Amino acid sequence: VQLQASGGGLVQAGGSLRLSCAVSGSNFNMMIMNWFRQAPGKQREFVAGLTGGSSDYYASTVKGRFTISRDNAKSTVYLQMDSLKPEDTGIYSCNARLYRTEYWGKGTLVTVSS
Repeated sequence: VQLQASGGGLVQAGGSLRLSCAVSGSNFNMMIMNWFRQAPGKQREFVAGLTGGSSDYYASTVKGRFTISRDNAKSTVYLQMDSLKPEDTGIYSCNARLYRTEYWGKGTLVTVSS
């Protein structure tokens, strides 16, 4: 299983970005998909998650602003980020969990300017 995140970039505060994470391999529809981020000088933190049954959950810091979704036909998970704040800056990585195995992809950089 391989994961490839994309869609990062530079955006002004209040703007929006949509991240994508394409997953190769089988059983995508059974995977729990998560987004994490790591800000400069800080530990990686959970952002949002989505089960195979489409139950979503969010960190309190992004709830109401970010939306996670998936397209099982494309084996892709998305993170729609609205009302971005400078504190949302960081490297965003996607994570897949299938049974007891975890997979990580390389991250994509999101920079929010004030």
